[in-house]
Amino acid sequence: MWYYSNMTTISISQLKMNPAAAISSAQDYPLAVQNRNTTEAYLVGKGLFEKLIVFLEDAEDIKTIKSIDLKDKSDFEEFASEFGI
Repeated sequence: MWYYSNMTTISISQLKMNPAAAISSAQDYPLAVQNRNTTEAYLVGKGLFEKLIVFLEDAEDIKTIKSIDLKDKSDFEEFASEFGI
C-alpha cells in the first residue's frame, strides 16, 4: 500500500464541518480523510486530479505506441485506420 508519510490528514468530522477548507488544502497535494485514525479516502483538488488523468492517459499512449509493430505497415492510412486515428 502506498502512503506518503508527510501527507496532510483530516477527520471525517472536520471534513463535514468545513468542506471548502478541505478542498482548498487539497489543491496541490492529496488530503487523507480519516475515520478513527484509519485512512478511508483521499481528497484531491481539481487541478491535481486533471494532472493525474493526463499522466495516466500519457502512460497508456506510451504503452500503445511501444506495442505497435510498424514493420508490416505499408502506409500511414493503413496504420491510422487500424488504430482509429
